[in-house]
Amino acid sequence: MAATPSPDTGPGPSARQRRWLVAARCAAAALGGALVFLAWPPRTGWWLAPVGLAVLAVVLHGRRARAGFGYGTLFGLGLMTPALAWTGEFVGPVAWLPLSLLQALFVGVAAAAMTAVARLRGAVVWMALLWVAGETLRSVFPFGGFPWVRLAFSQPEGPYLPLAALGGAPLIALAVALSGFGLGEAARRIAARDGVVRALAAPVAAAVVPLLAGIAATGAVGVGGDAGQATVAAVQGNVPRAGLDFNAQRRAVLDNHVARTEQLAADVRAGTVPRPQLVIWPENASDIDPLRNPDARTRIDRAARDIGAPIAVGSVVIGDDRLPRNTVIQWDPQAGPVATYTKRRLQPFGETMPYRSLFRLFSPAVDRAGDFQPGTDPTVFAMGPARVALATCYEVAFDGVVRESVLNGSTLLAVPTNNATFGRTEMTYQQLAMDRVRAVEHGRAVVVAATSGVSAMISPDGSVEQRTGLFTPAALVATLPLRSTTTMADRLGAWPQAAMVAAALAALVTALVAGRRGRKAGAGEQAGPPAS
Repeated sequence: MAATPSPDTGPGPSARQRRWLVAARCAAAALGGALVFLAWPPRTGWWLAPVGLAVLAVVLHGRRARAGFGYGTLFGLGLMTPALAWTGEFVGPVAWLPLSLLQALFVGVAAAAMTAVARLRGAVVWMALLWVAGETLRSVFPFGGFPWVRLAFSQPEGPYLPLAALGGAPLIALAVALSGFGLGEAARRIAARDGVVRALAAPVAAAVVPLLAGIAATGAVGVGGDAGQATVAAVQGNVPRAGLDFNAQRRAVLDNHVARTEQLAADVRAGTVPRPQLVIWPENASDIDPLRNPDARTRIDRAARDIGAPIAVGSVVIGDDRLPRNTVIQWDPQAGPVATYTKRRLQPFGETMPYRSLFRLFSPAVDRAGDFQPGTDPTVFAMGPARVALATCYEVAFDGVVRESVLNGSTLLAVPTNNATFGRTEMTYQQLAMDRVRAVEHGRAVVVAATSGVSAMISPDGSVEQRTGLFTPAALVATLPLRSTTTMADRLGAWPQAAMVAAALAALVTALVAGRRGRKAGAGEQAGPPAS
């Protein structure tokens, strides 16, 4: 990890040339971030993520920490601003733009650190590890963490995806970042006419080896149903309108899901679809509390008896404190509600509004966001032959939340979600990408039930077997494998990520210490020998 000496670059450019160079670097940094954003679904250009990071690597080469922070922040803005546009769909830019800037600043901090480790041997490895460290920081701060825009979630179509079974989302991020930074360093050396085989070997290996590792890891992805199989239905009843007031018309959302479930039951009796052994309704499918409202309870009872299978009912439940909970209720056809799971990670700027009183100074629209209360414990529903782990909507972005649910004795993962809150933005496709990564990471088939789409049936290898469109009633029925085995990622838990962060910090400290010693040595040489 020894530091390498800085090359003698000769006479520098003129002031005017420097201004043009800075402007070009700024534009390139923002463009690099935009390229990474374009790798995200609904697009399938997974390869744009390493290309965008390659641009960042070239921009950062030879820069000091302060410049690295600025270029990294611009890169972050190019990525975060379009990726998080959905956060302002109904509360306006007062949420979207500050959140995007805050997330971009985290990228800037990581980029500043990268300029320090760039002086070490194997620099691209340390830079990639620092990218993972930056994602880790964003996953815990602010608002309890906002891990939405992570490299792994841009890769459901790419060859890096199988790595999720070995080390989860952090390992995919490391692989993509290493490929990108290796590609950038190789391109820079070629442009500098330093293209001899020996000079290119290390960066080319850094770019290619992670791709080959992803392909080799395909064998670690389990798809067989070692715990049997289950016929599962996902019901998408649709909503009267998009936005935060999707449930303003009392019982309309519930009535839609009851009607679509009864239509599914009729299709079963007609022999056009197989009878499901369990049914997953979306988050907020019951827009009024069925535990307090007899009319809602009657409607759900009727739907469950008609379909003849237990239903996981996403509901808005009011607690004894009169505050709402985002709760999934296991509804038995005979016994009614028998178990509940309350969402533990709430979505800022939708279910909650961080710093509401502060943001209210800028816009009253913040009060359209909810005041939901979080749950505390993971729960598995025993539904027919399956043991169903639950990760409600936004929770699927959090490694630990999903892992805790899956490792609680599950054989299937369900993701009830309500994306109607964010209209026709790309949020629903970004979330579907996360669902696909989680399928591979935990070796589970995933059932995605969305109020307004996109609902999907996902195989344990991350492939989408069935999916719906947006803002249309639909029902999916599929026979999915049930799996009880754990992946390497499950068994290792958070340790790979912790090791990556520790290595990144060790490299950063080494670089800072070496840089300080170098400056002291340079100052001593300039001072000259003491007078005799």
